Amino acid sequence: MILETERLILRPLMLSDAPLMRELAGHSDIAATTLHIPHPYPEGAAESFIESLAESAEKGSNFTFGIIHKRDAQFMGMIGIHPVAQFDRAEIGYWIGVPYWGQGYTSEAARRLVAFGFEELKLHRIYASYFIPNTASRRVMEKAGMTYEGTLRQHVKRFDRYYDLGFCGILRDEWEARQT
Repeated sequence: MILETERLILRPLMLSDAPLMRELAGHSDIAATTLHIPHPYPEGAAESFIESLAESAEKGSNFTFGIIHKRDAQFMGMIGIHPVAQFDRAEIGYWIGVPYWGQGYTSEAARRLVAFGFEELKLHRIYASYFIPNTASRRVMEKAGMTYEGTLRQHVKRFDRYYDLGFCGILRDEWEARQT
């Protein structure tokens, strides 16, 4: 499955993405703003991660895409949506390489993924979380139409430090109202 925006292609990850994925995800600023990306980024981890995605995509429990620039087919980062069918909801998550920060690429990808969630997956609710210090991630969520919903205090531990998590979300009727 391939999704497109004005500047981007969102497509399944390929093993050929692994070297650049490791390079970009291996930056300490990426690890500092995400919950699950290791630092230092281990050799072979990108390949293992990419290979693990096929089964979960077939089950419909995870749709993870590489963020690819249309102009030069450059891998820039990742974005995913993780549905929970029982509740008709999904969480989105993303990261983009430091050289691409501040250029609107992640917001563009997130808007497209939210549309995919409501149009194709028929979800009722989509949400995302962010480390409270990461205000750029919150802005991505807001640009994708989400509204701040609250904070869970010291909800996660990362690199021996507890972090508050902010949550943003959007409901189907809110998204539909913005489409007219």
